[in-house]
Amino acid sequence: MAGYKGHDEYDYLFKLVLIGDSGVGKSNLLSRFTRNQFNLESKSTIGVEFATKSLEIDGKVIKAQIWDTAGQERYRAITSAYYRGAVGALLVYDVTRRPTFENAARWLKELRNHTDPNMVVMLIGNKCDLRHLVLVPTEDGKSFAERESLYFMETSALDATNVESAFTEVLSQIYRIVSKRSVEAGDIGSASMTLPPKGQTIDVKDDSSVLKRIGCCSS
Repeated sequence: MAGYKGHDEYDYLFKLVLIGDSGVGKSNLLSRFTRNQFNLESKSTIGVEFATKSLEIDGKVIKAQIWDTAGQERYRAITSAYYRGAVGALLVYDVTRRPTFENAARWLKELRNHTDPNMVVMLIGNKCDLRHLVLVPTEDGKSFAERESLYFMETSALDATNVESAFTEVLSQIYRIVSKRSVEAGDIGSASMTLPPKGQTIDVKDDSSVLKRIGCCSS
């Protein structure tokens, strides 16, 4: 982004994780957001990959470190390390494959078993460009998101619909939590003194008062 003093200079580092069944498009969402690329021939992710991207929110440079892993059961032994330190998650299903949506509840349960239940989570219905093949209506996604207090968007990694918006919304909500906490810790004039040191990974645990989410952010 223009105006950055250096590639590695940032105010906050937020770790996000991508979760969901294999083949729902997690890797392509990651590559679309961080590199604006889409690979029709992408193979299943083996192990863990992560990519970073910096963006500006309220004049602060936020660096997102986004982790992506395979959705297959046999790779789930890595979950503890994978989730550690994450402050946000994108729970992805494929709108053309109903079982991937039905499995979202299991993924959410696993996420909450490994992280604070109040972390910022967005439910993503990916592949919305395949409208003629949709088997998960938008309303189903919205209802699940509202029931579980998640944000919600439908995206297409293929044509880039809502990809930037989804990641940016999650990062913005995390930043708002951090900002609100700093203001509540002291008056506004001293808020900057209570923010964590530059580049520190933020932990949103034990701050349920800040995370009052109602409904979803569908578009």
